[in-house]
Amino acid sequence: MQKPLRPEDFSLKETSPHLGALGEAGDKLTSTYDLVEQMQYLYVRVVKARDLPAKDVAGSIDPYVEVRLGNYKGTTRHFEKKTNPEWNQVFAFSKDRIQATALEVVVKDKDFVKDDFVGRVVIDLNEIPKRVQPDSPLAPQWYRLEDQKGIMVKGELMLAVWMGNQADEAFPQAWHSDAATIPSDGLANMRSKVYITPKLWYVRVNVIEAQDLIPTEKVRLPEVFVKVVLGNQALRTRISASRSINPMWNEDLIFVASEPFEEQLVISVEDKVGPNKDEVLGKTFISLQNVDRRLDNKAVPSRWFPIEKHVVITEGDKKKELKFSSRIHLRICLEGGYHVLDESTHYSSDFRATAKQLWKPSIGVLELGILNAQGLLPMKTKDGRGTTDAYCVAKYGQKWVRTRTIIDSSTPKWNEQYTWEVYDPCTVITIGVFDNSHLQGGEKAAGARDARIGKVRIRLSTLETDKVYTHSYPLLVLLPTGVKKTGEVQLAVRFTCSSLINMMHTYSQPLLPKMHYLHPLYVTQLDSLRHQATQIVSMRLGRAEPPLRKEVVEYMLDVDSHMWSMRKSKANFFRIMSVLSGLIAVGKWFDQICHWRNPLTTVLIHVLFFILVLYPELILPTIFLYLFLIGVWYYRWRPRHPPHMDTRLSHADTAHPDELDEEFDTFPTNRLPDLVRMRYDRLRSVAGRIQTVVGDLATQGERLQSLLSWRDPRATALFASFCLIAAIVLYVTPFRLVVLITGIYLLRHPRFRHRLPSAPLNFFRRLPARTDSML
Repeated sequence: MQKPLRPEDFSLKETSPHLGALGEAGDKLTSTYDLVEQMQYLYVRVVKARDLPAKDVAGSIDPYVEVRLGNYKGTTRHFEKKTNPEWNQVFAFSKDRIQATALEVVVKDKDFVKDDFVGRVVIDLNEIPKRVQPDSPLAPQWYRLEDQKGIMVKGELMLAVWMGNQADEAFPQAWHSDAATIPSDGLANMRSKVYITPKLWYVRVNVIEAQDLIPTEKVRLPEVFVKVVLGNQALRTRISASRSINPMWNEDLIFVASEPFEEQLVISVEDKVGPNKDEVLGKTFISLQNVDRRLDNKAVPSRWFPIEKHVVITEGDKKKELKFSSRIHLRICLEGGYHVLDESTHYSSDFRATAKQLWKPSIGVLELGILNAQGLLPMKTKDGRGTTDAYCVAKYGQKWVRTRTIIDSSTPKWNEQYTWEVYDPCTVITIGVFDNSHLQGGEKAAGARDARIGKVRIRLSTLETDKVYTHSYPLLVLLPTGVKKTGEVQLAVRFTCSSLINMMHTYSQPLLPKMHYLHPLYVTQLDSLRHQATQIVSMRLGRAEPPLRKEVVEYMLDVDSHMWSMRKSKANFFRIMSVLSGLIAVGKWFDQICHWRNPLTTVLIHVLFFILVLYPELILPTIFLYLFLIGVWYYRWRPRHPPHMDTRLSHADTAHPDELDEEFDTFPTNRLPDLVRMRYDRLRSVAGRIQTVVGDLATQGERLQSLLSWRDPRATALFASFCLIAAIVLYVTPFRLVVLITGIYLLRHPRFRHRLPSAPLNFFRRLPARTDSML
């Protein structure tokens, strides 16, 4: 049973790993691969063989190679009837797990019953050279095969054997000793991989009008609309207000498309002939390869497209095909001036426009070292015991990376380093840890889903430049039973700035490309388009090899972040209260000053107030100097660590079990009607309180509007008269004197105060609002 977690178990821990030891002094490796710990590997490259002897009765051989090192064994693919095969496969054995003194490479003949021994090569580990520079290839050499007694036999094997590390060019594609029990069709799911997401475009289809439509029924006016389909996206215009054969719409429909634009736009003009019954009047197909690309808000030229419908008329025993040709007026363009949002705007890692012509130079480089994980919980059961096959995924901009999978380990060590170009410091890199459920291959892995172990987000703007941050981040997962710590992941992060001036300049620039402000999209549009973009990205990455599964992509992109959650609502409410607490504290402090709770402080405020009234030119400098001093004062308590998942802030540690069950419910719900009714009543109760607060805010705003709207003639007359008198008094009275009298009145002693509300507040509360007109 897992022991109860303490608050410090959810905190961030600073670590001191031994980084930058991947090369000797003077090596390239010391400066280019310095955010991870050194891991030594024995690499064996099996290149090819020649002159292998025949083993079958038919005089042929089906050769393959086994690479053995102690208890570990790797196998190449086999060839049928080939005496000079070429494999060119690499095997990597971790030095920490080597328990042998010699490497044995055996050539065998594939057979139905028992594979035949052909020959072997034995190499003493003490004779294996160390490869100092990983980018300089080591030349392979031929080795004569020998039998099990050490006598030379026919055939030769070309090998390259060396000691290297994870920075070696052979590392990503190598077979690792961790995969000794994995079937060959599951090996691809173990390797590290870099993915590039497809370039996404918004497709704007402006449906203007159509001409010469021929409805089937001549006795009724057509109710025409246009339906546009792109892949699995389908949108339609409203029914044209001009019910004729020449309808007009002038509506914009927006889709998401990805290069290389394999799908066509399918545009159909349809007539609503009855309830749930539409008739196609004509269709046209448009390839996105031929569509104009727009980088700004200038209109692209519109075009007429023919729409055709084939009608078959039967006359007796003869069939006659008639072809009607109408046309539709469209303005279609690929929007290159927008950034296609495929992730939550709160955690976005990229804000660049789609068109490369609008990109600005990068401002720096982000380097991430994925070191290891500690204390991972078992995520599945294998052979009657819990096990975890963990790998990491990191996403920033258009580049996704995936580490190799470490088999059956609660303390996996990856020590892999990746690099991204940075174009905006106000972006977030997301790192997720998952359990690999696709290692067995075949039908066992067909319906499996990679389990979430946890996720980390790091905002680049919270990092100091050129500083290496090494921390152990808690991995937290919210389950229907509550928040659960599934382990810790150790990362090394460095943000290097290439131009401080350019980075500072980005703070003055709009967050999104200009088109988002010149021609903004609706919030509902953005939600729908983001959903389509995430589907396209997950589908494309799922077709890579090894695939990045849909459940992994959706978890990294926070696909379900918009779903209702009582826990999130409470967390956001308390976030608002935390923000307002500063203003409330200032108000309470000022109230204490006015009521002379601390006479010395109040006297000092009086002195400062008189100075500022007599020398008003000091007001603004004093305010800004005060803000500067506050900033300098808080520098001592500046955050020293990157932000991490906060269970207290998320209200994950205090959430009620029923609230968590509601959060994990499907959409639409699959719970029992009585439970849904109870939750609906609770939601109505919470929404009622929110509704009351929003109504109160609206009431205060409407009272301000009613000051001059003559909704209450007497109140408006009083306020207008007051404004006239105030204008005359302020004109003849020095401004300093007015401010002085107002300040002395606000800071007056409590013996001159009344407990009843003031006259201006009473007047404001009596003003009418539009609540009287509410049903």
